[in-house]
Amino acid sequence: MFRGIANLTIDDKGRMAVPTRHRERLMGETNLPVVLTIDTESPCLLLYPLREWELIEQKLAALPSFNAAARRIQRLLIGHATEIELDSHSRVLIPTILRDYAELDKKAMLVGQGNKFEIWSESRWQTERGHWLAAQQASEGLPQELTGLAL
Repeated sequence: MFRGIANLTIDDKGRMAVPTRHRERLMGETNLPVVLTIDTESPCLLLYPLREWELIEQKLAALPSFNAAARRIQRLLIGHATEIELDSHSRVLIPTILRDYAELDKKAMLVGQGNKFEIWSESRWQTERGHWLAAQQASEGLPQELTGLAL
C-alpha cells in the first residue's frame, strides 16, 4: 500500500530518486522494473510496481476492441506504459514524452494512491489541490459510498 506525499527533484537528464521507504515495496524483493504511464483524466503520471501493472494490463487487454472508448483507453494507457529499472542510485529515468505530458520540470510531487503513485509537477499539484479543497468545501455532502466512513 502506497501512501503519503513527497517533494522530489528531477535532474537535468529527467531522473527522479525513489524515496527509500518505498523502494522495496515498489520493486519487490527481486528488483523488478516499475511501469510508468499517463493518467488519462489528469496531467500526471502513474507509477506502478510491475506485478500490479500486469493485472491492470490484462484487464485493459480484455476490453472489447470494437468499442471506441475501450480502444482509446488501451491506446493511451498501454501505449504510454514504459518499463523502467532503477539505476544504481535508486533513480528512475522518466522518458521525455511522459515528462512533457505531465509538465514535469525540476520540482515534482510523489503522491501515494494505494496500489500506485501519482507523479505531478509541483505547481500543477498545488493548483489542483487548491481546486479540490475548494470544491470539497463548497459541496453539500460526500458521495454515498463515503457517508459511513469515520475519519
